[in-house]
Amino acid sequence: MNDFDDSDAFESASLSSRAMAARPAPYMDGLNPAQLLAVNTLDGPVLMLAGAGTGKTRALTARIAHLMASGQARPNEILAVTFTNKAAREMRERVGGMMGQVAEGMPWLGTFHSVCVKLLRRHAELVGRKIPVNGEVRDLHLKSNFTILDTDDQLRLLKQLIIATGIDEKKWPPRMLAGIIDHWKNRAWTPDKVPAHEAEAFNGKGVVLYREYQDRLLTLNAVDFGDLLLHVIGIFQAHDDILAKYRAWFKYILVDEYQDTNVAQYMWLRLLAGGHRNICCVGDDDQSIYGWRGAEVGNILRFEKDFEGAEIIRLEQNYRSTPHILAAASAVIAGNQGRLGKTLWTEAEEGEKVCLIGHWDGDEEARWIGEDAESLARGTRGLDPFSLDDMAILLRASHQMRAFEDRFLTIGLPYRVIGGPRFYERLEIRDAMAYFRVVVSPDDDLAFERVVNTPKRGLGDKAQQTIQVMARTNGVSLLEGARLCVLSKTIGGKGGKALDELVKGFDRWRSELLDGRDHIHLAEEILDESGYTTFWQNEKTPEAPGRLENLKELVKALEGFENLQGFLEHVSLIMDNEQSQSEPMITLMTLHGAKGLEFPVVYLPGWEDGLFPSQRSMDESGVKGLEEERRLAYVGITRAEEICTISFAANRRVYGQWQSALPSRFIDELPAEHVEVLTPPGLYGGGFGTNTMAEAQHDAMSGGVESDMPAKAAKADVYNSPGWRRLQSNTARPTMQPSEARNLTIDANAVSAFAVDDRVFHTKFGYGAVIAIEGDKLEVTFDKAGTKKIVGRFLMGADQAGDVPF
Repeated sequence: MNDFDDSDAFESASLSSRAMAARPAPYMDGLNPAQLLAVNTLDGPVLMLAGAGTGKTRALTARIAHLMASGQARPNEILAVTFTNKAAREMRERVGGMMGQVAEGMPWLGTFHSVCVKLLRRHAELVGRKIPVNGEVRDLHLKSNFTILDTDDQLRLLKQLIIATGIDEKKWPPRMLAGIIDHWKNRAWTPDKVPAHEAEAFNGKGVVLYREYQDRLLTLNAVDFGDLLLHVIGIFQAHDDILAKYRAWFKYILVDEYQDTNVAQYMWLRLLAGGHRNICCVGDDDQSIYGWRGAEVGNILRFEKDFEGAEIIRLEQNYRSTPHILAAASAVIAGNQGRLGKTLWTEAEEGEKVCLIGHWDGDEEARWIGEDAESLARGTRGLDPFSLDDMAILLRASHQMRAFEDRFLTIGLPYRVIGGPRFYERLEIRDAMAYFRVVVSPDDDLAFERVVNTPKRGLGDKAQQTIQVMARTNGVSLLEGARLCVLSKTIGGKGGKALDELVKGFDRWRSELLDGRDHIHLAEEILDESGYTTFWQNEKTPEAPGRLENLKELVKALEGFENLQGFLEHVSLIMDNEQSQSEPMITLMTLHGAKGLEFPVVYLPGWEDGLFPSQRSMDESGVKGLEEERRLAYVGITRAEEICTISFAANRRVYGQWQSALPSRFIDELPAEHVEVLTPPGLYGGGFGTNTMAEAQHDAMSGGVESDMPAKAAKADVYNSPGWRRLQSNTARPTMQPSEARNLTIDANAVSAFAVDDRVFHTKFGYGAVIAIEGDKLEVTFDKAGTKKIVGRFLMGADQAGDVPF
């Protein structure tokens, strides 16, 4: 049977389409002029540049309905692809609502992977090559009943190949190789097409192992997810007749979220659209935030070059947010050079200005947001009440969640975490807590079981069973059972030596605990000496840096407790405090996870340089990384419908040390006339906007333009807050009174009292030398604390320090 012989199945669909065409088109109702243009421009290349909240899904589905209702294409002649099954289901349901059962006859509406699975099963035999098998060269081909490997199977196979090559799997883990191969497949590189500058990957063996991996997959009649696109691209490139058939069959191609496509997806689409060029791509270059997983914002930026004569239709009327919120988002994203450009507008009322507030530390930030959310829920903030379900806290990094979870659990504010487990439920946190539990309570067998072979110590199921038997036979805990196994040499070899080190480690940590060792330093010591921190440092996976940050946040959480036992009791109690799933809850999630969502009330905490924009992103990708971070800020602001609050903290604890933090550079890009500042501008170092706010405040104080800025700043007086007092008691700091600090402003054009190479002193970081100056911000290399950026007022000359203790 011909692959394309579906005429009987779709003749009735075609008749139904012609019948729909004869009736008015209700799916056009309510569309604005730009949306109508996007729906009616059917032929040729079209880029629907759809800003946040501009109704792009409605326009896209109406376009699909119009193609069928106008008789331009039968349902099976439309290829519509998106990124997630959820988006595909929503698209199918919407088209179904507009067209009735006709949408059920759309076999080519789905994700990139689901469509490619269908194509590859039809033409699997075209994938093959000669490979050596058991000493002989065989001509192998993929079969249509191929298996798609999941991540675990993929890692197991790669581990076998790594070991067979004689590579140390601990130094070069399978997950690292999987990431490299996935990156190559996202760029449509087969083993023979990996460029020279990439060839040194994985200790110079990456390409060889990639080829062996592909050969092994073929012998297993298996593919991984990256192969689904890679193999279909290869078939299209090698078989012109096959490509020509699909070009003729897919009369119209529609792509959602085009800004998130990688190179392989881009090539696949260009191959299919190379004939008729009837391709409509929907996307927003300002919301391209997935570069770290292969997305290429350049795909959407060069659409006009790829498809000469393309129609660019901008959807700019926003149906989600207030004018103040849109103005703030537009001002921030305007800082990016690489963008197509558009101006969002709305017919909605002005509403509340975007709020900006600074706090002394992250805990104070969490406290304030919790109180503000409760106030909004009660309706005591001068606005109509909002349900907690209408509120979201969007974070740059998952480790920021700990402070909010602790605060919300303490005050009984119900919350949900979207896109991952709650902080204390995360794998790395449970592992670390298990180590702490054994130190505090050596009889805690469940905790010992969890960590005895975490990280790997060569103690497999058999060794662990031996420990269990020894403990039961002698009526002792598993820790004591392990000790007996070591003493009796019941467990020997590499595993026995590692077990001996672990038992001695627990003895040492327990002794230090009983001797009154500082519990914060003890926790760090446990994680370091057990090898757990090193394990995550050596794990070359995208998740590893985040897990290390979470471990640092866990140690930071110990500051609020007198000892390790008190902290463990606290965590046990709060984790037992489960809320009913039926009650309203405030949402906690990362900015990446929030794309595509919207909330009436949005909080955006942690807007400090180094945290947001992320220092790692800027270090690894330079200007490209900074521009993606700015797009992430744009996405965050545009999630808000009515109220948007941005906050930052003056201090964060990093690597166990308090560090002053400068407000995010994105704060300087916010438009002053659309922002209500709840703390004085420049309070923590760094101007705001173009000093418009500071000038307005000065005018008000001197009898000029009226402003309620001073009153609002006083109400948000963080210098008399618990955070201020906690910071004063926890760490040395400049001898400055709250009244002095309240009057601080930073002038970017100020002349510093210091010069480059001057020796200076800081009460927290000690002695150092000035290496760079920008206004009143100085970059100082401290003798013991490394390089920091410090506001000049917090420094004194080294000769003035006298007998200041440090």
